[in-house]
Amino acid sequence: MALSLGWKATRNGCGLLLQAMRSGGVLLFPCGRCPWRGAGSFLDPEIKAFLEENTEVTSSGSLTPEIQLRLLTPRCKFWWERADLWPHSDPYWAIYWPGGQALSRYLLDNPDVVRGKSVLDLGSGCGATAIAAKMSGASRILANDIDPIAGMAITLNCELNRVNPFPILIQNILNLEQDKWDLVVLGDMFYDENLADSLYQWLKKCFWTYRTRVLIGDPGRPQFSGHSIQHHLHKVVEYSLLEPTRQENSGLTTSTVWDFQP
Repeated sequence: MALSLGWKATRNGCGLLLQAMRSGGVLLFPCGRCPWRGAGSFLDPEIKAFLEENTEVTSSGSLTPEIQLRLLTPRCKFWWERADLWPHSDPYWAIYWPGGQALSRYLLDNPDVVRGKSVLDLGSGCGATAIAAKMSGASRILANDIDPIAGMAITLNCELNRVNPFPILIQNILNLEQDKWDLVVLGDMFYDENLADSLYQWLKKCFWTYRTRVLIGDPGRPQFSGHSIQHHLHKVVEYSLLEPTRQENSGLTTSTVWDFQP
């Protein structure tokens, strides 16, 4: 598990979002139009072929068996390769992290939370939570990640689940002027203390400016459980993780959805 041990370790250290704070970005699919003509027609053919060859379509081992995703699994070649052999930026999008699993499960079980509402999925990764919001009837969705490969993977995952793809913003959204959203969801983003501080301030502003509801998914990482944001959280639901997810996440056993109420 050379690759997963190599790059996944930075999930508890300095992440890619921090590296992108001074860089620009791009909106893959502009909000004003729906790009759906078959997701593949909007992907670089070589990147699409690479993703399809080096990921596995799976819906097992997670809290949301109704969602299929292209992920790195032990049956994939790069799971076992050295991390530096992966030709793109670290594939955080290729793991279905436990915080995202909890958020996705919650939205699927409680569609009224998103039905008819606008939703921002911050740090979308594989796009599972945005897909869950789409399945549950959200009227407008923006998936945000800083990795263009994640954007392409999200598009493929939309195709797998037969949902129309939504706009994907490839940029550090914390540096942009805030937009109005009914709901912001973010999972597994509190893995670095500095990033946690930036997220905390951004989410507070979002809440107080637009009265946006904020739901956070986290399995109990110390950067989250020890942060001052804990004083402003209400526990919504806690899920027991399935064994494959526990093994991939150093024995973490549960993941919780929190309602941020500053």
